[in-house]
Amino acid sequence: MNRYWMVLVMGGLTEIGWVSGLKHASTFAEWALTAAAIVVSFAAIGYAMSALPVGTVYAVFTGIGAAGTVFAESVFYDIELNPGKLALVVILIIGIVGLKITSPKTDKEAE
Repeated sequence: MNRYWMVLVMGGLTEIGWVSGLKHASTFAEWALTAAAIVVSFAAIGYAMSALPVGTVYAVFTGIGAAGTVFAESVFYDIELNPGKLALVVILIIGIVGLKITSPKTDKEAE
């Protein structure tokens, strides 16, 4: 995995934090951390888009964020993770992996 994909995954993971922060932040420090996570995550997606296909970057970024947020809400906030939700998240992850596998390497990515 090259640096563009690693930065994209990091940005997707950071998205989990800021999405949860938008729902649960209640103090100035929590809102500041949420804002910082937004900046980091969008900087990461912008960097990844400089070398990877835009559609793939966006799908992977939002997919990681969506799947991760479902799991994080289940673990940290006791939201029920029923079989239907779990099946849909698995399908989402399969789609993300499929996009990674089928994405052509760009010249910049190969460097």
